[in-house]
Amino acid sequence: MNEQPKSAEAVAKTSNWNVPNALTTLRIIAVPFFAWALLVDGGESVTMRWVAFVIFVLAMITDKIDGDLARKHNLITDFGKIADPIADKAVTGMAFIGLSIVGDVWWWVTIIVLLREWSVTLLRLSILKKIVIPADQLGKIKTTVQAVALGGLVLPLPHGGAHGGAFGDALVLELLFYAFQVCLAVAVALTMWSGAQFFHGVWKQRASLRS
Repeated sequence: MNEQPKSAEAVAKTSNWNVPNALTTLRIIAVPFFAWALLVDGGESVTMRWVAFVIFVLAMITDKIDGDLARKHNLITDFGKIADPIADKAVTGMAFIGLSIVGDVWWWVTIIVLLREWSVTLLRLSILKKIVIPADQLGKIKTTVQAVALGGLVLPLPHGGAHGGAFGDALVLELLFYAFQVCLAVAVALTMWSGAQFFHGVWKQRASLRS
């Protein structure tokens, strides 16, 4: 018996050639450009810090858009499941590393967060076919707070004599810089908390599979 031709909807479900995957790929491609803009002149270029900020914001927006599109139009693919978290961690990871290089984030904070983020990502990918741990509300809040903190710290905000108060009221902007530092501290706490919940969830599901 001849097989019935696949419908357009069925093809869309399995094809990697779709808008969400294209946005994910663009985020990965944007990482080196973001890094370059952030690190120009050791992070002292006001103009390039703004460029880095725009790239970072666009990356965060497309992260939201591609996820929503994939779910709404049933365009979830194996490529997307693997590439999307890699793209997310590449962008935020580069933000942490770049901000540590220019001296705006302590290295120990970057190391702890990256160890948590990549261990969770690699574990999630390694058990993808056996165990599914969906993103919970805490994880979504963590992602939002982390994005706000990193985006704010990418801005050329004057602090400790850095950037020379290049625009606006330097005192207000310096206070804003430290407000973003507080936001980052909250993001780090949420990152570790959500990571602990993730590992606990994996352990519970693996225990139930054995029983």
